Amino acid sequence: MIDLNKLFNLYYGWWKNIDKFILFLILFLFSLGLFFSLVSTSIIASDKLNTNTYYFFIKHLFFFILGVFILITFSAIDKGRLFQISKYLFIIFFVFLALVPFIGVEVKGSMRWIDLPLIPRFQPIEILKPFLIIMISTIFTLNNQKHLYLKYLFSFLIIFPVILFLVSQPDLGQTILIVLTWFALIFVSGINLLYFLGFFILTFSILFYLVLYVSKFEYIKNRLLAFIDPSSGNNYQSERASEAISNGGFFGQGIGEGTLNSKVPEAHTDYIISVISEEFGVIIVLAIMLVFLIFSFNILKKINNEKDDKIKLVLVGIASIILFQAFIHIGVNIRLLPTTGMTLPFLSYGGSSIVSTSILSGIILNLTKRRIS
Repeated sequence: MIDLNKLFNLYYGWWKNIDKFILFLILFLFSLGLFFSLVSTSIIASDKLNTNTYYFFIKHLFFFILGVFILITFSAIDKGRLFQISKYLFIIFFVFLALVPFIGVEVKGSMRWIDLPLIPRFQPIEILKPFLIIMISTIFTLNNQKHLYLKYLFSFLIIFPVILFLVSQPDLGQTILIVLTWFALIFVSGINLLYFLGFFILTFSILFYLVLYVSKFEYIKNRLLAFIDPSSGNNYQSERASEAISNGGFFGQGIGEGTLNSKVPEAHTDYIISVISEEFGVIIVLAIMLVFLIFSFNILKKINNEKDDKIKLVLVGIASIILFQAFIHIGVNIRLLPTTGMTLPFLSYGGSSIVSTSILSGIILNLTKRRIS
């Protein structure tokens, strides 16, 4: 029999100590994503799938509810247990990532997903990212500042196989996101700036070489060429996205009046900002960007009052990965960056993306809540 008193005390303790403003921002962003899913995806379900016009919204709602449950779970457990569980979850989803080349599902030339019995199709790298940040932060804070450069080597030995698996899919967008987040953690851990700059140049030189000379990355090369030379004709999606933003203007064309979803496949994931801009206007996009900045600022503000270096690094890593991903997504939509297929945290449709963002949010809430001394 459930002890209601104990359950109430657990909930009250969680609610009392949680950072309510950060929680509000998280739920607000998730709710925006759910709203935009409702008003922007019905045309896809009715015209292309010939099914219930709320098909995508219902799926999004399911993952939203699942995400809230995951968020509360990760924010409520003890900090020490969170770090301990994260090690095992890192191993589990790293194994799933390694299995992608063997049992993965290929979609549009890329093999990034796993489809298992009784488990919906998911993208292992999305779920792996939060635990990868915790693993790297754990390595950097072992024995304080002793053997700091050896720690960088250990972190590289963890990052390198992840990058190799991403390269084999291929998924350059997630590769760049992981590398940028890793660099952010290295930078704030206290590395010499000359070493940091040299390592940064070396890493991106290797990525540049892969894109130019490895046939597996031919599609990335084509996207870069299309980005540099718009007249090449290989930039249909980005052109339609730019048109959608232009057509939306400052205040948008109105709910349901956008056409980008019917022109570009997966617009509600990779081009959600363009979809929003077309229907609701640039002013709403600017407001969303402001919310992301306020959200990140409040996370980083918490670091000033934190004494535990591991918690500091984890929070920096999570804030960085969310900001980098948002910047890449918006940059692609406004043609500041070439197409990468990157979702927008909180707002984009997609089960793996919502679950990943929920885990990140739960960890943020766990590490920023008030602790009784």
